[in-house]
Amino acid sequence: MGTELLSPIPENHIFDCIIIGAGPGGLQASIYLGRFNRDVLLIDRGGGRTSHAHSIENVLTHRLISGAEIIRRGLDQAKSFNVRIMNGRVMKVEKERSLFAVSDGVTVHLSRTVIVSTGVSDVFPPIEGVYRFLGTSYFTCIDCDGYRTTNKKLVITGNSLNAVNLALAMKQLFTKDTTFIPCDMDLPPSSAEVLAEADIPVVTGKPVRILGDKALEGLELQDGTRVACEAVMASFGIRLNDDFLAGLPLKKDAENVYYVTSSVYESSLRGLYIVGPLNTGQDQVVIAAGEGATAAIDINRRLLEEQEVSGEVCSLAEGSQGGS
Repeated sequence: MGTELLSPIPENHIFDCIIIGAGPGGLQASIYLGRFNRDVLLIDRGGGRTSHAHSIENVLTHRLISGAEIIRRGLDQAKSFNVRIMNGRVMKVEKERSLFAVSDGVTVHLSRTVIVSTGVSDVFPPIEGVYRFLGTSYFTCIDCDGYRTTNKKLVITGNSLNAVNLALAMKQLFTKDTTFIPCDMDLPPSSAEVLAEADIPVVTGKPVRILGDKALEGLELQDGTRVACEAVMASFGIRLNDDFLAGLPLKKDAENVYYVTSSVYESSLRGLYIVGPLNTGQDQVVIAAGEGATAAIDINRRLLEEQEVSGEVCSLAEGSQGGS
């Protein structure tokens, strides 16, 4: 995606809303605000998590659609409602009085409100071949892709106890042929016992290579052991794409990881909304889109109210002058 501006941005121009990140939440918000004829700037660096999804099957009216296609269509739709779209990486967001300053390190854009929709990035282990099969037979999300492993020979691997819970859930929901490989972790005896009770074999060793050319055929461990499988569901954690928010006083959850938001996805800093997996909700395309729509509707309501208050103040001032 190149820079797509309807016209040059005047110096000291103040947008109604700047949206950071063209994921499902950011795009849906931009479409709503564009339809309200709001002055919107959407800044996106490209390459988000959704764009890497090969086959999304749980979006209403789409039997199957790729994440890249969702993003492409969303950008086109946003442009049709006169949303300004810029390719860039936001480095810092600051707030002074009632305005936000959004900087890419070179240019600062001003806005009355901000929506953050930058999401998270998966952490990938140093396993050769991961990217070759990513989204087709190497998966990281049970809600997104668990169904695609139905009745397949599956390996679960990860470096935390979350991977143990993932193995138990995958076997219960999708496939009885499930094997667990702990990676860079010591499996507690209690976890080993639970897996044994669930009849999930545990293979000890560090995965280093995915086997197969056109189709995934198995995992090779560091000691040369080969574990046959047709799919891998991995749990190595995520990274939040939120470095640019570091200087803001934003409330987080009890673990100090995710951002706490209101029912309309406004953060603890008035005027800044956070949609998608950065908040404490579920990480799904349709959910993020709904959050984006909700945030956009609230922003439009607030801007209307602020305009009405400003108009009342002006009327009072004018009336006072007229009576002097």
